[in-house]
Amino acid sequence: MDPISLEDLALLEVLTRISQQAALTDDDSVVRDRMIESGLVTEGDEGLALTSAGIEMCKSLQHRAAADTQVAKILQQRENSDEAPAG
Repeated sequence: MDPISLEDLALLEVLTRISQQAALTDDDSVVRDRMIESGLVTEGDEGLALTSAGIEMCKSLQHRAAADTQVAKILQQRENSDEAPAG
């Protein structure tokens, strides 16, 4: 399995900020427009909000990032145990 892409990490970051109702930057406008078009986000009187699909995408990306972190830890532990002197 390939590690999560930078694009997916960026998407997760924007989805998380929207779910926390944090302000988006000007750089996020293209991503925001794409998320609205794809049905991940809606724009209403109170600002942006995740749709059900947006919530599921956010959860999926969070799980993927967590899995990548766990794999990295396991690989590091294996590398460290291979380097440990036999005693």
